[in-house]
Amino acid sequence: MIKFIVAALWICAVTVGSVFYSFQTAGERKEETSKPMLGGLDYVSTNMISVPVIRDSAVQGYFLSKLVYTVEPAEAAKLSVPAPALITDEVYSYLYDNPQIDFTQTATLDLDGFRNGLRDAINRRIGTQLVHDVLIDQVSYLSQDEIRDNAIRRRKSGASAAKDAGAGTPAAPATTE
Repeated sequence: MIKFIVAALWICAVTVGSVFYSFQTAGERKEETSKPMLGGLDYVSTNMISVPVIRDSAVQGYFLSKLVYTVEPAEAAKLSVPAPALITDEVYSYLYDNPQIDFTQTATLDLDGFRNGLRDAINRRIGTQLVHDVLIDQVSYLSQDEIRDNAIRRRKSGASAAKDAGAGTPAAPATTE
């Protein structure tokens, strides 16, 4: 009988000890830092931004981009200017302040340098880390020749459409009174 009581006390002690140990280890878990791309950030999308590229005192083409920024929601709420307007202004300023960015030379274009430089310029202007990452939704460059060719094609297609529409309309019936 004494062996039975000792075994029951031993089982109770082990059970209480294991429960106590499990609560201790569960309470010691460190807070995991949130991953930057997994949540907690808002995404601000800009409209299509068209920046003229000026070289040799003439417009050589247009840089077209649509960008998305990851921003801290708390910091974005503190802004007195809407974030898309501020970001668009900074894109213009950044491109004009950095003439070494040449979109005509796609082989030497450094998109990571462009994104990081733009992010740093925005954060420096605001004075806090508002923008965490710059994502490129769309980016392209149109030269003056491409713009001119597109305009000529539109005029030709518009003229042929007007010609086809004029030839296909029946004459109005004559009315008698």
